[in-house]
Amino acid sequence: MEAYVYLDLVAPGGSEQAAVADGDEGWLVRAGGVEVLVPYEAEEAARQSEATFGTGLSALLDPGQWVLVSATYASRALEGGLLLAEDPSDPEGLDAVAADWSFAADAVAEALKFVPEGDAGADGPDLESFWTEMGRSARDAAPGRFTRAKLESDLAFYRQSLADLHRLHAD
Repeated sequence: MEAYVYLDLVAPGGSEQAAVADGDEGWLVRAGGVEVLVPYEAEEAARQSEATFGTGLSALLDPGQWVLVSATYASRALEGGLLLAEDPSDPEGLDAVAADWSFAADAVAEALKFVPEGDAGADGPDLESFWTEMGRSARDAAPGRFTRAKLESDLAFYRQSLADLHRLHAD
């Protein structure tokens, strides 16, 4: 899944143009001249632990990009929730909103992986963690979005929103 998010951010046409091929060590996901190797072992570990975007620290997206991705999914979930309020009987709409809240939570959890342990991480990820122009721009524009407290607050909000959605639409 992380490879597709990465392609959406950097490849012309995004992940919708992606082609997947089996390689010796993993799947090769290609789109718009960009190629990402998804190692078989890493994918298996992610599936076993139900980690949407993988189990380790991302080498494709920096914490700024993860926060932008999480905000995009959260925005989609909010918009979808408004549409769902108009027609609560739409099962596809419900599934889409649930997926968006889940992805928002998972993406901000990825950003949290970059936050150092203890007091050193109170201000969020180290500046060196923001290796992309997109990520640095996000941090420079709103450094308060990257504190541990803010990231944890966002994670809690997204998870609670997903739980509320399930509670409100339980059969």
